[in-house]
Amino acid sequence: MSRFWSSVVAGLDPYVPGEQPKVAGLVKLNTNEHPWGPSPKALSAIAAATNDDLRLYPDPSSDRLRAAIAAYHGVTPECVFVGNGSDEVLAHVFIGLLKHARGPLRFPDISYSFYPVYCKLFGIDYETVALDDQFVLAPEAFDAFDQPAGGIIFPNPNAPTGIALARDQIESILARHPDTMVVVDEAYVDFGAESAVPLCARYDNVLTVHTLSKSRSLAGLRVGYAIGSRPLIDGLERVKNSFNSFPIDRLAEAGAVAAFEDVDYFRRSCEFVMAQRAEVTEALRALGFVVLPSHANFVFASHPDHAGEAVASFLRSRNVLVRHFKKARIQDFLRISIGSEQQNAALITALKDLSGH
Repeated sequence: MSRFWSSVVAGLDPYVPGEQPKVAGLVKLNTNEHPWGPSPKALSAIAAATNDDLRLYPDPSSDRLRAAIAAYHGVTPECVFVGNGSDEVLAHVFIGLLKHARGPLRFPDISYSFYPVYCKLFGIDYETVALDDQFVLAPEAFDAFDQPAGGIIFPNPNAPTGIALARDQIESILARHPDTMVVVDEAYVDFGAESAVPLCARYDNVLTVHTLSKSRSLAGLRVGYAIGSRPLIDGLERVKNSFNSFPIDRLAEAGAVAAFEDVDYFRRSCEFVMAQRAEVTEALRALGFVVLPSHANFVFASHPDHAGEAVASFLRSRNVLVRHFKKARIQDFLRISIGSEQQNAALITALKDLSGH
């Protein structure tokens, strides 16, 4: 600890990202990266943008990218906000839309672990909403409080469980909390869940947050975005322009625009992940694992005869990386990313050795 640290820094408990190993040959199923590479059109666009124009600042409004996102989702560009990865977008959301004196922010007790980190960073009080015994978020669970909420945020599908709410369930939350900002974090929505984007045209209290890191195989490019009513987007732009006016660089914009234009590649890549997810789920259940129903590019699984940490350690000894969370209620579960056919086969082979099959 430095004597020059501020009181804010001293009190932080930073988010810990999944391991990014430097060891070659590992089967990396711990950070929900897509097993396919980016769209070839995106790679070509990035290469074409690698020229003398890099001496110039990028477009601070990212108009081309916002137009591409808007065209894909059927909204207007004015309803789109972009940022340097969805985590930066979420940071702007927390400070711009979720910090309110009228009550605490509420989110699930098992959820994206960046949420409490941002609360601590930005001085936001929060309360957690318990998932039920099946790890499902009941929409009415947000009603069980005497004090109004300053805001509501939840991932859909949830992370790390992979369980998704249907759009009508999300709409019921909006309808029951018309004066509360509701943020739906849709990082994994493209793998079979229903997006809440259509609700943004009917409700002024909902914002959806998205990333190109998962379904569009561009985790290394760092592009995220949000969709909501124009007043919400205007609020985020005020925060962005008080922090960093140029969050999307020229290469990122070129690659992201091309990725949205390559609809066929995007659909085929998502279908591949969903098909592999079904096969991995079936194989895990055949080995005695309990696997939660997932609409994400990962599965959340536990085994009644083995502690989660022990299984993760065994898999690591077999050069297979998965994610284990040392947290109440889920300490015996593993979050396992869906990889290539070969990676998934290596996972199942290792687990067969563990169970003696």
